[in-house]
Amino acid sequence: MSVLYLLMVQFFIQQDYETIRSLIVWFDPMMANYTIDTEKEYGADCWDVTFDRIYAHLDWFAFGHYWGWGMKALIIRHYGICWSISIMWELTEMVFGHLLPNFYECWWDNLCLDVLLCNGLGIFTGMQVVRYFEMREHQWESIKNIPTRSGKIKRALLQFTPESFSSARWLDPSCSWMRLIAVAQFTLMWQMVELNTFFVKHIFPMPVQHPICVARILVMGLMAAPATRQYYTYITDKECDRLGSQVWVFIAIAMSELIFHIKFGLDFFSNTQISKMLIWVVLNIVISCSGLYVSTLIYKWRFQNEPSYDKIHLNHPPDSPSRNTRSQ
Repeated sequence: MSVLYLLMVQFFIQQDYETIRSLIVWFDPMMANYTIDTEKEYGADCWDVTFDRIYAHLDWFAFGHYWGWGMKALIIRHYGICWSISIMWELTEMVFGHLLPNFYECWWDNLCLDVLLCNGLGIFTGMQVVRYFEMREHQWESIKNIPTRSGKIKRALLQFTPESFSSARWLDPSCSWMRLIAVAQFTLMWQMVELNTFFVKHIFPMPVQHPICVARILVMGLMAAPATRQYYTYITDKECDRLGSQVWVFIAIAMSELIFHIKFGLDFFSNTQISKMLIWVVLNIVISCSGLYVSTLIYKWRFQNEPSYDKIHLNHPPDSPSRNTRSQ
């Protein structure tokens, strides 16, 4: 699916603006008269804080924040990195506000509603799901042997869920500085993929909740899951000396989308302020390193006597029988 999506993006790069625009209108005729100016404003009268106004901001986008960060937590599986990316994204909106006016939001919307409430609850929910599946036990009994109706329904629904999740620990207290660079690269790439979502709906005017935008977000999430796992394995397992193919394909997709947006949005990107872009890159690096440093301190405080994760991987590769026996 990733390769097919990459080929589709490459095909669209070779077309002209009117051809792609006509495809969108053919798919949804209502987009013929849609303009980006009709979107809701979030950054006006920021000091006029009332309960009704705060409640009005709990719309589709608030649910999207919560659900999206729940899914991202399932993919990343690390509180420190999730919170770092969440905070960095709010700063990204501030930096890119001169290109995308819809990014301008009030301080209480950025800090309270987005970071603490919606994103925070989403990260917590996703991490709780990961924790549940990591500790889940096999249950081999027949559904006929479960006495209650609610128990049978729960057992039937569990058929459609993963049996277990693989634990992820991005930063070991004894790891080298190269791990910091690898995670900073991961954070920067994640921000670019998120920005591509807003670039495409601005250059080819569509609302965020449009089926094309939603389908792209879902597909990117499915493609990001194995890519993230391969990247995580590459930077944490010393026995792995080659970056996985899905990672390369995903990087190619992200870069192709960026080229696609630059080609059809030259007027849009001509307003870019280079100084703000440099600040954005520096902020990505600083926040990534800071978040992981704090995560390492918390880990050392909680698990002072636990053996080094890198030493375990070096002595017992992830799939070796000796390591599985040791874990048991």
